[in-house]
Amino acid sequence: MAFVDPEIIFRYADVKRAVSTKNAPAAIGPYSQAIQAGEFLYVSGQIPVDPKTGNIAPDIASQARQSLENVKAILQASGYTLSDVVKTTVFVTNINNFTAVNEVYAIYFDTQAPARSFVAVKDLPKGVGLEIEAVAWRKQ
Repeated sequence: MAFVDPEIIFRYADVKRAVSTKNAPAAIGPYSQAIQAGEFLYVSGQIPVDPKTGNIAPDIASQARQSLENVKAILQASGYTLSDVVKTTVFVTNINNFTAVNEVYAIYFDTQAPARSFVAVKDLPKGVGLEIEAVAWRKQ
C-alpha cells in the first residue's frame, strides 16, 4: 500500500470553487460562470450577451468581441488573464463565419494563442451565432 502524505490531501481537499461576476452575463441554467479547480479555471461557454443591457449584437464580429469580453471578465474575477488561457472551444452556427471570428479572436490572443477547437453546431441559446468556452491555467 502506498503512503499518502496528509499535507497533500489537506492542500487539495478543497480546491474547487465556483466563480461569478456581474461583469459577465449570469448563467441561464444550473451551471456556474466558471469553476476554479486547483490551478485551472474552467470558463463556461459565453454567448454574446452584454451583461449591462442584456442585448445581443447583430453581426458575428460583434458577437465574437462580446463573447470574448465576457470570457475576459470571468478570468479577471478570478485573477487570471487572457494570457493564462490554454484552450478554447468556439461554437458557431455557420462555419462560413470562420474568417470573421478569427479576425476578432486574433486581437484577443495575439501572442502564443491557446489550443482551440472551432465547431459548427445547429443552434445556440438565445439564437446567437457563436459561443466561446475557455480553460486557463496559472501557477498558484
